[in-house]
Amino acid sequence: MSATATLKSLREKPFDLLRELERLARVALTGQGRDAAAEREWVGVAFRLSSESFLAAREETREVLSYPSVVTRVPGAKPWIRGIANVRGQLLPVVDLRAYLGGGMTTTNRSTRVLVANHREVPAGLLVDEVLGFRRFADGEFSATPPPTIVRCDRYLAGAFRRGTESWPVFSLRSLLESAEFLQAAAS
Repeated sequence: MSATATLKSLREKPFDLLRELERLARVALTGQGRDAAAEREWVGVAFRLSSESFLAAREETREVLSYPSVVTRVPGAKPWIRGIANVRGQLLPVVDLRAYLGGGMTTTNRSTRVLVANHREVPAGLLVDEVLGFRRFADGEFSATPPPTIVRCDRYLAGAFRRGTESWPVFSLRSLLESAEFLQAAAS
């Protein structure tokens, strides 16, 4: 009997109808009854540094902000540290990601955004040229070999997703935030 026919037969039994609806919802959630592996997807936040596009894993990104109206410069910090911003009562270091990677200072404009990293121990807002939104990829579109990039960030790349002629390098925010170079923010 089809699911629709089963539900129609339970029309006069509301409790049993609710139980069957719950069972069907659980089946749909777990992916039973279809090839769940083929439907798994990876979701990332697409962003742009200069003319190149990258992805950051959704789990590594807490939120996306406009460039704060007030960013207080930190004396004695490296030039890629833009400063500290007060975001809803929390102090957030704002780092110019492109400048950190040696690609020149980011010019702030209407499309400039701050990717707030989701890291327990290292709070950081990463200034990027633009956030392009979420991108979804099937697991089968992943390649462990990232493409060459103009921005020197190879040490932070964790593969790439390829779809047709497009290649989206995966930028590991965790690798960046836990690297010794990134944690040395004081000017020499």
